[in-house]
Amino acid sequence: MKTTTSYDVIIIGGSYAGLSAAMALGRSLRKVLIIDSGQPCNRQTPHSHNFLTQDGETPAAIARKAKEQVLAYPTVTFLQDLVLEASSIDSGFEVLTQSDQSYRAQKLLLAFGIKDELPKTPGFAECWGISMIHCPYCHGYEFRGKKTGILATGDRAYHQAMLVSNLSDQVKIIVPEPSIFTPEQQEKLEKKGIRILDKEILEIRHEKGYLDSVQFTDGAEEIFDAIYADVPFSFPGTLVQNLGCKLADSGRIWVDQFQQTNIPGLYACGDCTTMMRSVASAVAAGNLTGAMINHALASERF
Repeated sequence: MKTTTSYDVIIIGGSYAGLSAAMALGRSLRKVLIIDSGQPCNRQTPHSHNFLTQDGETPAAIARKAKEQVLAYPTVTFLQDLVLEASSIDSGFEVLTQSDQSYRAQKLLLAFGIKDELPKTPGFAECWGISMIHCPYCHGYEFRGKKTGILATGDRAYHQAMLVSNLSDQVKIIVPEPSIFTPEQQEKLEKKGIRILDKEILEIRHEKGYLDSVQFTDGAEEIFDAIYADVPFSFPGTLVQNLGCKLADSGRIWVDQFQQTNIPGLYACGDCTTMMRSVASAVAAGNLTGAMINHALASERF
């Protein structure tokens, strides 16, 4: 039989952003339920960087330590399950999980990140997060001076090239179809010695996720140590659409400066709200969100 338990806050997503928010709330004695499916987007990434005190640690180790510290607060509960539905009710929100349990809370926080929609190119998925990477701040130092590719187009490719050119002088932009650069961008890329390869990738050759080379459909082959790839994304499930969340121009969930969505009482933080995808950014956003939710609860109950 389905049972319903009530909390002050339900957090959907128990990685860095969700755990950080839960810690702020747990330290304020709020009754919190974290629901997490156990499938973090960085599960293939061997090391996490650019986060003080944890530089070079594995993502799983950081999350494991964070979870241990958060659950030391007795008002915080962690549940491994998958949220299938979430809806607004008079008292706040109600969620239904895959195990056919329902939970209610006055406030709801979406911290479930995003799902990377990887191309079906052979070798791409196996390299994702290892040598097919997304962020020079997270991975760039480790591939400094290496043969580097940028798999993107237009302004996005130009922006990445600008950042990566400080890390390596062996940079090439791969565009699977003719890419439009402004004359100014084209001139700058040429001056920096950045070649544009108007080619379609056939296969990514690698050894346990570490790039060897890229085979193109025209038979050509290029050696790369790392490739920055701009891939599309989606949200897990249908919660964002069903709850009526407004989206930002980036396609992510729109939030105000206090991490509240357009739905009263519904908050969001982490990768589902920002293009700055890093552990440090997620932890900072979660900490702020937890404080803002606590402030809202205190204001309503005082």
